[in-house]
Amino acid sequence: MLISSAKFISSSPSLKFCPAGNLPEFAFIGRSNVGKSSLINMVTGIKGLAKVSGTPGKTRLINHFLINESWYIVDLPGIGFAKTSKDERARLEIMIESYFLRRDNLKMSFVLIDIRHEPQKIDMEFMSWLSRNKRPFTILFTKSDKLSKSQQTSFPAHYRKVLQSVMNIDPEFILTSSEVKRGKDEVLLAIEKLLFD
Repeated sequence: MLISSAKFISSSPSLKFCPAGNLPEFAFIGRSNVGKSSLINMVTGIKGLAKVSGTPGKTRLINHFLINESWYIVDLPGIGFAKTSKDERARLEIMIESYFLRRDNLKMSFVLIDIRHEPQKIDMEFMSWLSRNKRPFTILFTKSDKLSKSQQTSFPAHYRKVLQSVMNIDPEFILTSSEVKRGKDEVLLAIEKLLFD
């Protein structure tokens, strides 16, 4: 699938301010500093579409980007909420939970995980929550360019084994790297299948 147009539409503080739910949506979410904005820019091919920040936890709103005038990429706040107050964390948790549970036009969530690290409790709990609530998701392992070729095989295999044994879930996954433009075609193909199946 080719992306011929991509533009920022809105930043919403809660679900009720989001655009009308009449177009398919694909959400991108992950822990702070996992490379979410960079990956969105890489997938769309538009540098600067999603604002990249050196400060973890910069995204605090639900950001909608209209792609090809026919579907949305949704950039969600990072789970983990780096350097936020207790009240702000509670607000973000409510916002994210209501989005996933009540946004009927959400077709797929892409959960971004830094492939260099061992499975983290917060990621595991979030994916388990998505699974329990029957919200489909695909793992996008980020920063794969930091690994050797053998690690690019062994690290995802280890991660999947942990998910299977601890949580009894086995989601699809895609290895990505914004630095070397890896995974773009695979992500777009996953989206295309859901748009046209």
